[in-house]
Amino acid sequence: MSLCTFVSFRLGLTDGVSIVARHWQRAMESFGFETLTVAGEGPVDRTVAGLELGATRPPNPGEVSEALADADLIVVENLCTIPLNLPAARAVAAVCRNRPTLMHHHDPPWQRNHFAHITELPIDDPAWRHVTINDLTRQQFADRGLTATRIYNGFPTDTTGGTAPDVRAALGISDTETLLAHPVRAIERKNVAEAIALAEAVAGTYWLWGPAEDGYEQELQRLIAQANCRVIHAVPPGHVGLQDPSDLYRAANAVLFPSTWEGFGNPPIEAALHDLPVAVGAYPVANELRALGFTWLPTDTAEPLRQVLNVPDPEMLARNRAIATEHFSLSTMTANLRTLLTEAGWLP
Repeated sequence: MSLCTFVSFRLGLTDGVSIVARHWQRAMESFGFETLTVAGEGPVDRTVAGLELGATRPPNPGEVSEALADADLIVVENLCTIPLNLPAARAVAAVCRNRPTLMHHHDPPWQRNHFAHITELPIDDPAWRHVTINDLTRQQFADRGLTATRIYNGFPTDTTGGTAPDVRAALGISDTETLLAHPVRAIERKNVAEAIALAEAVAGTYWLWGPAEDGYEQELQRLIAQANCRVIHAVPPGHVGLQDPSDLYRAANAVLFPSTWEGFGNPPIEAALHDLPVAVGAYPVANELRALGFTWLPTDTAEPLRQVLNVPDPEMLARNRAIATEHFSLSTMTANLRTLLTEAGWLP
């Protein structure tokens, strides 16, 4: 059986790249591949020290080569895209040279001001295919002389709306309390301050799912201490004993997503597929997705969110779900990936 190996900084966790990689992995298995995961951290099949985000030394080239030696197809998830560990990117790219490789790009360096000076990524090779997660990035690749295929992230669509009373009870949320979920890690571009301001304005409880990262701990604690609303900070599945993130969405009354930048932004799509209203920031890729027809609430004013919470709009929710199902289903993603592999001649 042909082996498809996924490699990244970390895999198998709750971050967006891990989730998307898991969906691609299932798609590859449906094509007949056996799959395997390699990363510096996370519950993976093969761990290679030095690939992780916080690595203190470069990976051993021999260990990287050995971890990928039996792969018939390699999928590199963002590791050779965002410059968070350049020695790891160089080592993985060297092993992938002249081998069938899908470079799956989430966050190229020029999309972050503090990385814009780094020009060695993304790396290219005639044997590879590049895939971006939005058209904005695909066009930016073209502007730099790189051909890429856009494949939107895919999501399960057999989701249900309604409530998860056991989760709300575990969080100490009453039936009448308005719970506003912010399904992100706490870092600067996630705009926690604006999310808290929205919760304050609608007299809701602010629920931040993920941990603080990238040195944001002190700022997060300051924001929580100054918040004029109830704040719940729980890392899924952690403090509420959950296995299925779908239950987390079903516990909320609405989703907040006021990010200033995202390579894609899964929560607005996931909110649509759980019949939840969502307030979304005006980052560039959000505008690309809005153009498909989504009705997302603004984040710079609270009144539209307040109105929807007071008078639910089932037609808006049904429309958002239909758009998400059409463009972002796992079946659509899988079909697009199959087309790419067929054209490359890489199917088993």
